[in-house]
Amino acid sequence: MPSRGYRGGVSQDNRLGDYLRARRELVAPQDVGLPVHGVRRVAGLRREEVAMLAGISSDYYLRLEQGRDRNPSVQVPSCWR
Repeated sequence: MPSRGYRGGVSQDNRLGDYLRARRELVAPQDVGLPVHGVRRVAGLRREEVAMLAGISSDYYLRLEQGRDRNPSVQVPSCWR
């Protein structure tokens, strides 16, 4: 059975997750007023930072990005506007 993990491309079955990940990587912490402490291992915002800005739990955001929950609350799409 093939792995369903993210491999850097657009997956047909998790377009929402691909979109969220791509947008998250484009936004720098300082762009949204977050302090930068030390070395960052990810480009852009961390999942926890996006969740905080969107007003949702980091676990819920993770489920959306991984495709385990495909019905986002209103806060998730609106946080990228």
